[in-house]
Amino acid sequence: MALSLQLPTASGALAAYTLRGSAPVKPAPGVKFNRIAYSAAHVVADPLAAIDPWLQCAIDWDSTIAYRQRLWSLGLGVAEAMDTAQRGMGLDWPTSLELIRRSLDAAKDHPGALVASGCGTDHLVLENVKTVDEVIAGYEEQMAAIEKLGGKLIVMASRALARVAKGPADYERVYDRVLSQAKQPVVLHWLGDMFDPALAGYWGTKDLDAAMDTALGIIAAHASQVDGIKISLLDKDKEIAMRRRLPAGVRMYTGDDFNYAELIAGDGFGSEKTHGQSDALLGIFDAIAPAAAAALGELAQGNTARFHDILGPTVPLSRHIFAAPTRFYKTGVVFMAWLNGHQQHFTMVGGQQSTRSLPHLAELFRLADAANLLEQPELAVRRMKTLLALHGIDH
Repeated sequence: MALSLQLPTASGALAAYTLRGSAPVKPAPGVKFNRIAYSAAHVVADPLAAIDPWLQCAIDWDSTIAYRQRLWSLGLGVAEAMDTAQRGMGLDWPTSLELIRRSLDAAKDHPGALVASGCGTDHLVLENVKTVDEVIAGYEEQMAAIEKLGGKLIVMASRALARVAKGPADYERVYDRVLSQAKQPVVLHWLGDMFDPALAGYWGTKDLDAAMDTALGIIAAHASQVDGIKISLLDKDKEIAMRRRLPAGVRMYTGDDFNYAELIAGDGFGSEKTHGQSDALLGIFDAIAPAAAAALGELAQGNTARFHDILGPTVPLSRHIFAAPTRFYKTGVVFMAWLNGHQQHFTMVGGQQSTRSLPHLAELFRLADAANLLEQPELAVRRMKTLLALHGIDH
């Protein structure tokens, strides 16, 4: 029996929608990927906590860790306490560190599970930061705490550094100090201002080519301490240009939620493997995890056409979830987890479930169905109808 419901359109009208009825793809078991693939994972809020949600943070730890176990079971790594987990948008540093600790502990039960953890300066009171030395000390504090737990670092872009740096030399000084102290190779993180307006002009300039030169110079000076760099500029040409210039063995982790399929597949450029393909560190992999794992398994077996057949339909969904204002993409990620039964509610840290409109979420529902990503269609329809009812649309 077909599943149907009334969904709002962009014009505000209601239109009948019937699900396609296509079964979600399932990854083949036991296939080892030929790309490193991290999913930046969301956190599940605790809706029963007696807190002020805009001001305080409460996490449902069991559901949050269960979601990470699901990602590991699919062969994906977890990029922990990143912007997808609402770092800097409701998730504070003490809670982030507890999240990292719990994730690292849980990973011990999954042999080979990858975890890399966000290290930043977000515990600093931004308007009080005056000097580059304070930024360095901020990074060092979080580095020490994460490395004490045995964690691998993702050195996140710093709002404080963007605020106080006077030019590229200040970035070079900060990253020289950070990288020279790291206990194991780190992943660097270049997040564009579409994800966080406070990071405009990162690397000391608004000229992206000049910024890239600075970042590449820092990487070249510390190549043995850099596992790779994740860039999230939503510009595939910039990513390709940068990965071709990386030192041998330093990976490009695509953070391009618009063009990830073709960037991961690669173009075969050059004799250095990492110059012709991107690995992945993506927020969208949280929302499309089974399809991502299945596609990566096909790619590893040389089935490039099948890789694109699986991943291609997810791209329109991702572009919608990450549509401007891009920083509100987390709402779509959590919405997908709720629709698919991976959490019992559509409530977010900081009340961020309110950042997207009902028409936006309705279109997300349609696109998720078109990409064969509704894992339990009856449940998804039931939950979508609940959301519609809360907005005055009864079925």
